[in-house]
Amino acid sequence: MNTITPPGPEGLRIEPERPGDAREISHLTTTAFAPMPFSDGDEARVIDDLRAAGALTISLVAITAQGELVGHVAFSPVRIDGQPGDWYGLGPVSVAPRLQRQGVGSALINNGLDRLRALNAAGCVLTGNPDYYRRFGFFSDPALTYQRQPNRYFQRLVLRGLPATGDASFHPAFDAV
Repeated sequence: MNTITPPGPEGLRIEPERPGDAREISHLTTTAFAPMPFSDGDEARVIDDLRAAGALTISLVAITAQGELVGHVAFSPVRIDGQPGDWYGLGPVSVAPRLQRQGVGSALINNGLDRLRALNAAGCVLTGNPDYYRRFGFFSDPALTYQRQPNRYFQRLVLRGLPATGDASFHPAFDAV
């Protein structure tokens, strides 16, 4: 499951992050999130901090046929009610602005979710646009909160077993200033 050719731009490959990709991932993430009104500009730092903490369970890149890194997605462990387990958080996910809305992000997310299934993960959570993430099976569940508050942007996807209940928390890298 190292490389796939997903739908999207011709010749696109999804691969695990390679040694030496960190700088390109950081630049891509900063560029992709810069025009987003909801972004605080911290997404690249979050990925760097997750990497430094050894908390990037899955880190995938999208590579064009010409070898250009044009997308990235991160998956990291989450805790439910403060307890570690087998639930993961999706994000950040970033795509080069010129290739957004062309299937690159979907290919990264689907490949990452397949890899979580291969790890026998119970589920995945994220904070994001419900209209976008619904296509992957995510939805808001009031029994699973984030920061002790129900939030329609906080969503979950069960991969096996029962839905998690309680309060979810992302890795501390998401909270660092």
